[in-house]
Amino acid sequence: MGQAHFSHALKVDPHICFGCSRCMVSCPTEAIRIKKGKAVIYEDRCVDCGECYRSCPVHAIYIKQDDFEKIHMFSHKIALVPHVFFGQFPSQFTQNDIKNAILGAGFTDVVEVEQSVPFLIEQINKYVKKHAEDKPIISSFCPAIVRLIQVKFPSLTSNILLLKPPLDITAYNTRKRLVDQGIDNSDIGLFYITPCAAKIAAIKSPVGEEESQIDGVINMDTLFNRTFTYLSNNKNKMEINREYSKLNFRSRRWPLTEGESKYIKGNNFAIDGIHNVIDFLEKIEDDEVPGVDYLELRACIESCVGGVLLTTNKFLIAERIKNNNDEPEVIKVQNFIHDKEYLESHIAVNKVEPRNIMSLDDNIEKAMQKLTTISDLMKILPQTDCSACGAPNCNALANDIANNESTIEQCIFIQKNMEAENKLKPEESYEILSDIWGKNKFSKYKNLKK
Repeated sequence: MGQAHFSHALKVDPHICFGCSRCMVSCPTEAIRIKKGKAVIYEDRCVDCGECYRSCPVHAIYIKQDDFEKIHMFSHKIALVPHVFFGQFPSQFTQNDIKNAILGAGFTDVVEVEQSVPFLIEQINKYVKKHAEDKPIISSFCPAIVRLIQVKFPSLTSNILLLKPPLDITAYNTRKRLVDQGIDNSDIGLFYITPCAAKIAAIKSPVGEEESQIDGVINMDTLFNRTFTYLSNNKNKMEINREYSKLNFRSRRWPLTEGESKYIKGNNFAIDGIHNVIDFLEKIEDDEVPGVDYLELRACIESCVGGVLLTTNKFLIAERIKNNNDEPEVIKVQNFIHDKEYLESHIAVNKVEPRNIMSLDDNIEKAMQKLTTISDLMKILPQTDCSACGAPNCNALANDIANNESTIEQCIFIQKNMEAENKLKPEESYEILSDIWGKNKFSKYKNLKK
């Protein structure tokens, strides 16, 4: 429909998927269908929130990452690590140990993503004050939420904070610092260690920017396994022993729920969990929650510690971060910022454009015709939302039919009525269901006796 392509990190392995439909039912944007016994992701609807990844019982849904060996294409290999990474490790390992182990895994430097948080807090408060007429301002930190608003709440895209998140600010700061030290830009490789799929997608096709400063993305579980193995084998004979800068309290808490909104002036809300976010945004759209200045919205329960690529229980990680009082000193903004004027000139992003999945057609006349078709179909369909048609609910099936992606005969209730009226042969009904769920689903019942 004339919209730019979304890059996606979530993929389905058809060799493993057996079409159980759990992913389809859990998807908050109705982006999944079952076809020929396999899950199929509709890319224009997917926001890479990872709910399908969580719900898949056989791990048929995976998160694509860059080849780890890609880091060796650069002489300066920088690991951009979010603070939640460290909360996964047992207490016997210090953050210094973990960072040195990351170097042991092949990187030449470790930079914590949240080092730019104090700078960003200053900038957000200025932005909120300047854009008072656009309230509520919605945080741009979680890329799954930004995409959710684009596809499901397009009227709220103008409320999205048009400032880069900590990852991008830290990437700009790190690259500028190294270039100013005389290092050739082509020798610098910035690799983000991601806790989720949405941030991979945001790096591969950033919203509000032409391209990302990040050269590659490594899944957090991949680096955790490498780092933990290195620590276990080298704890008493660590070959690398470097000291690192420390984050202040506000920076460490940023990836947690309320870690952002707590430091923004005004009447703010912090909502986590994508289904909770959807429910709250519906209330915002309907003007049921007046007087809100700022919204911190995160797709995962407990925010980034709930990312699907973390290996430790999210509540344990959150407690470890909250109780980390061994570095209480207050670290000022300028301690981390190499060139504040440069960052201020690069912190803004372009306007976020809507990608409304409810838009049935670019042609208004055709869209109205489809809307009428959907309305008529909803009067016929049973409203049971049984998913037997391969769509998550009756409304999704009606939309698919209006867009010529499905047929009314896929509804099991319609099928049985048509059979009873001799409008559809049993073998035709069988073929329709086989096309949705796969022939192997039915073969086991061939010799079933009454």
